[in-house]
Amino acid sequence: MELKKVQTDKAPAAIGPYSQAICVNGMVYTSGQIPLDPTSGELVGSDVTAQAEQVMKNLKGVLEAAGASLDSVVKTTCFLADMADFAAFNKVYEGYMTQKPARSCVAVRELPKSVLVEVEAVAVIG
Repeated sequence: MELKKVQTDKAPAAIGPYSQAICVNGMVYTSGQIPLDPTSGELVGSDVTAQAEQVMKNLKGVLEAAGASLDSVVKTTCFLADMADFAAFNKVYEGYMTQKPARSCVAVRELPKSVLVEVEAVAVIG
């Protein structure tokens, strides 16, 4: 089994000892994407709507670099800093995830860099 690391400048560089994504057996497993600008590394947005938009753009960039797309996503895991942001997050999410993949969405105590949202995905390549 060969693991292929994904690296793209269309999403922020990893801020720890991990890859943006790993491809194996025709699937891509992304690391969680947070709302950082890929070029500057700076936080984008102060509310969940703006942050979710950047997260989804970053996720799209990683998936495309792996040979997948938002339409080939089969599962996402979404992390919110506050479940009160659930409806606002869903409004952004549904604009990107038109195929309605399986999903888990949980509130967590804190996210990296104190962001409001993080999303990871599993997708089929090709």
